[in-house]
Amino acid sequence: MQRLPGVGPKTAQRLALHILKRPETEVEALAQALIEAKKQVGLCSVCFHLSSEPVCEICRNVNRDNNTICVVADSRDVIALEKTREFKGKYHVLGGVISPIDGIGPEQLTIQSLVRRVSQQQPQEVILAISPSVEGETTTLYVGQLLKPFTKVTRIAFGLPVGGDLEYADEVTLAKALEGRRELD
Repeated sequence: MQRLPGVGPKTAQRLALHILKRPETEVEALAQALIEAKKQVGLCSVCFHLSSEPVCEICRNVNRDNNTICVVADSRDVIALEKTREFKGKYHVLGGVISPIDGIGPEQLTIQSLVRRVSQQQPQEVILAISPSVEGETTTLYVGQLLKPFTKVTRIAFGLPVGGDLEYADEVTLAKALEGRRELD
């Protein structure tokens, strides 16, 4: 259980003990559900988001804007952006970020598929929505340079969370907030 992301030793122990207390039929149903999910869920052939179909629901949706592609590191980012209900375009999931220390280079990600897709579809804009870590910045710069010959490339703004206090923000976050400022409407 501790191998699951975000699960520490105490939580893993609590989960294991809970499962052991449950009736065998419940535990078998859970195990079977996990096996079925692993078998049935794959990646969309267009955007590489998780999907139980060859092409995901977002890519199949004719009401989505084909002129805008939002590039994210993984499917969790798609889910987070979809919860806002603000983005109406399509996505492209890279499958991670460039991280030489972890042995992840551009060839391990879906970057070439993205370049092919953008060169063929010629969207009006590609939005890079990759977290601003060192690896995320490297990935953003690399992907941005590859896509600039084909379309307008933008990135999401970064800065302070709603309800955050300036005095508690770190210098990098404050700098990004200043960089991402925009005129009042």
